[in-house]
Amino acid sequence: MTFKDKNILITGISGFVGAYLAERLIKEEANVYGLLRRRTDGTVPSNISFHKIENDITTITGDLTDITSIANAIDKSEPDYVFHLGAQSFVPQSFNNPTETEEINSKGTNNLLEAMRMKDSDARMVFAGSSEEYGLVISSNKQYQQVLNQYKTIFPDLEEGQTHELPISETNPLRPMSPYAISKVYGDYLTRNYYHSYGLETVVSRAFNHEGAGRGKMFVTSVVTNQVMQLKMGLTDKITIGNVNAFRDWTHIDDIINGYLLLATKANAGDVYNQGSMRTNSILSYILLSLEEAGYTVDSISTYNDEKTIKEPTEMNNDKYYGVTFDKTKVDSMLLNDEIEYTIDDKGLKVDTNQGEVKVEFNPARFRPAEVPILFSNTEKIQKLGAKIEHSVSDIIKDQLNFYLNRKNQ
Repeated sequence: MTFKDKNILITGISGFVGAYLAERLIKEEANVYGLLRRRTDGTVPSNISFHKIENDITTITGDLTDITSIANAIDKSEPDYVFHLGAQSFVPQSFNNPTETEEINSKGTNNLLEAMRMKDSDARMVFAGSSEEYGLVISSNKQYQQVLNQYKTIFPDLEEGQTHELPISETNPLRPMSPYAISKVYGDYLTRNYYHSYGLETVVSRAFNHEGAGRGKMFVTSVVTNQVMQLKMGLTDKITIGNVNAFRDWTHIDDIINGYLLLATKANAGDVYNQGSMRTNSILSYILLSLEEAGYTVDSISTYNDEKTIKEPTEMNNDKYYGVTFDKTKVDSMLLNDEIEYTIDDKGLKVDTNQGEVKVEFNPARFRPAEVPILFSNTEKIQKLGAKIEHSVSDIIKDQLNFYLNRKNQ
């Protein structure tokens, strides 16, 4: 694939993914344009500054909620490719302000597509969908019954004889569980509609959780690694977190960027592609592995009342689950096997390490009104285009810890 001398328009260029993508495209010698909201203080956005790309991109003042400014951006950039990454992407914020999320994500995507249509743009547009679109995914009969008892209904329901829906392929049912996820479903369908209705060259990426240095401080991996680094430096005496049972498919940002470029050049127009790592690990494992990457040896964990004790919880295995072999910890396996579960009533965990006891306190405010219990991607479709995963979860953690170490020393 080559992007040399190609014109690229990135919405959300000041975001976590947008800045990484821009840096990569600059190295590819592309002409990079970025849609950027007007900043009254005149400062350079932190992600653009972190990647040191402010002098290598052409910024265009605009807003996704203003179709005139989008049309202006298309005129100025004359794009060969459009990467639509701009969004309100923090799930908890979408519960706090669903109208804002709808305005930016749903109406913003509509504005971009309509502006491209009106301008007769022949650019290929890659839409940043989300694994959150899948939402409520059934992982076992036990979980199915729990969900049915809680919500009274599941739609679409499982097919007769089906016991789980993992790993998640592009044909899985969409059961979004947040205003953010719903806004992404809207954008996903609309993006494909503009291909079918108007012939726009559009592709949908449904990326699972992608992480790395500079990830927003409100996202769970950064919440964890920031606190671990504070603990290491003596700035705090505990880690505060929400639901540690949730499983996520974490992928290094560099692997996701490679996927976006692959979709721009090789994907079928009007189609949908998952991006992920084909592994799933619990938030609890992310905490424990982060402690180990920071120099702690984790010997055991137990709840505050000394129940639910696990020795050597980070012992690794690559046992097969849902037909897929992947790296996971002992505690991951126990959670997946329904051998253990942690609740708000447990209040927290004591982690026994070679440097003393570390407390992990459960904060009820960090629990979502509607939780997505597990995300685990099936990426066979994008693999056929040549996508590969080159980084481990430990690679992600190392990059994040180093980022916070650097920030603490500045």
